[in-house]
Amino acid sequence: MENTNILAEEIQKSNSIINEISTYYTSRIVGQRNLQISLLISLIANGHILVESVPGLAKTTAAKVLTESCGGKFSRIQCTPDLLPSDIIGTQTYNAKTAEFETKIGPVCANFVLLDEVNRSSSKTQSAMLEAMQERQVSIGGEIYKLPEVFIVIATQNPIEQEGTYLLSEAQQDRFIIKETLSYPSANEEFEVLNRIEKNVFAKAEKVVSIKDIKYLQELSKRVYMDEAVKRYIISIIYATRNTSKIIRPELAKYVTNGASTRGAIAFMEASKALALINGRAFVIPDDIKALSHSILRHRISLNFEAIADDVKVEKIIDAIIASIRTP
Repeated sequence: MENTNILAEEIQKSNSIINEISTYYTSRIVGQRNLQISLLISLIANGHILVESVPGLAKTTAAKVLTESCGGKFSRIQCTPDLLPSDIIGTQTYNAKTAEFETKIGPVCANFVLLDEVNRSSSKTQSAMLEAMQERQVSIGGEIYKLPEVFIVIATQNPIEQEGTYLLSEAQQDRFIIKETLSYPSANEEFEVLNRIEKNVFAKAEKVVSIKDIKYLQELSKRVYMDEAVKRYIISIIYATRNTSKIIRPELAKYVTNGASTRGAIAFMEASKALALINGRAFVIPDDIKALSHSILRHRISLNFEAIADDVKVEKIIDAIIASIRTP
C-alpha cells in the first residue's frame, strides 16, 4: 500500500520540517492540540482554515505563531462592520502628479492572511474574499493580479449567537478546507499561560523553516498514496451527508437540510494526505478520514432551526454517519 514514489529520505525531511514547526508552536501556545494539527494540515494542503471560539482563546496568537515559524509575508485584517471590499483586495487611486490611476494592492496579497473576526464584517465584504480564496487572484480595475503560490487564509470568528456577528454564507464556508472549534483551556493549561506571560516567553519570535520548505511539503503531499477503497470511503461519507434519511436514524436525519458538496470530498482527500505526512506516512489510512470528519464536515452540513431548538450539534450527526458506514 505504501507509495514507492516517496523515498524514506523524503519522509525524513518532511518529518524534520513538521517537527520544527510543531516545536515552535508548542513553545508559544499552551494546549490547543487540535488547532495545531488543523493549522499544519492547512499549511501542507495549501488550504484555508476557519477557527471559531469565544474571544480570548488565542485564535489570533496561534495564527501569528504559525506564520512566524515560516517567515512568509503576513498580513492581518481586523474585520469590522464598516470594512469595505477595497480595504481587503485593493483599489485604484488617482495620482495628480502623473495624471494617471495607480493600483494599490490590498493586504490580501500575502502568504498568510489573518481575517480576524471575519463574521463581524458585512456580507458584501465577506464575498470580496471569495475570488481570492478560490481562484487565488484578485481583480482591480479590470486587471487580474495573481496571489502568492503559498496563500493561506486563516479566518477567526466568534459564535454566531454573539452580538454584532453576521452568519457566513454556505458558499464562503465551503471555501475553507477545515473548520476548527476551540473550547476553554483546563485549569493547568491556564496556569501555564500565566507562567509563560510572567516570563515573557511570548515576546520571542523567530523563523524556523522557510517558504521553500512549505512548498516542499505541499508538493510531497500531492504524491501521498490514496487507495481506491479509501476514495470510495470518502464518497460514501459525502453521499451519506446528502441522504441522511437513508443512512442514520430518522430522529437525527430530520435535523439535516443540506449535505456536503463535491468540494467536501476534495477537502477530505487533500487534508488526509497532509495528515498522513504529519503522522510520518506516505499513504492514507481510513483512520485519517475518521480523524478529520468533524473538521471537514462541521461547516458543510446545514442543520435546521429544530436542531438549534433541541440543542443538537452537527458533530452528533457526523458521528452517526461515520458509525453507519463500513470502514474499508
